[in-house]
Amino acid sequence: MGKFIYEGGVKVEIEDRALTHLQLVISAKLRRGEPFAFSWREDPSVGGGRTTVWVHPGSSIVYKYYGGRQPSVNRAWVDALAFTANAPTGLYLVPEPAESADESGSPEAHA
Repeated sequence: MGKFIYEGGVKVEIEDRALTHLQLVISAKLRRGEPFAFSWREDPSVGGGRTTVWVHPGSSIVYKYYGGRQPSVNRAWVDALAFTANAPTGLYLVPEPAESADESGSPEAHA
């Protein structure tokens, strides 16, 4: 279980695979200078509810991973997350969609 840490204080635990995909989307938005809202549901153990932060190019963000290996990337999931990040509601974690055969990352799929 990794952690997303915003501005040194706001923290949320997110599974490493999901955090990797969120990092890709957040990094792409910030490279383009596009600020956006990022929201998540809090665990009941910390009081529940929902938290939203305003992410901008000057934000201090830390991605802390539990595991040592970077998970494979599901392009469909990156696209689904990017879609939410570009909507008025802002970025939020959506369930991972199934990868299509042509997005599997295998050499045959890109031949």
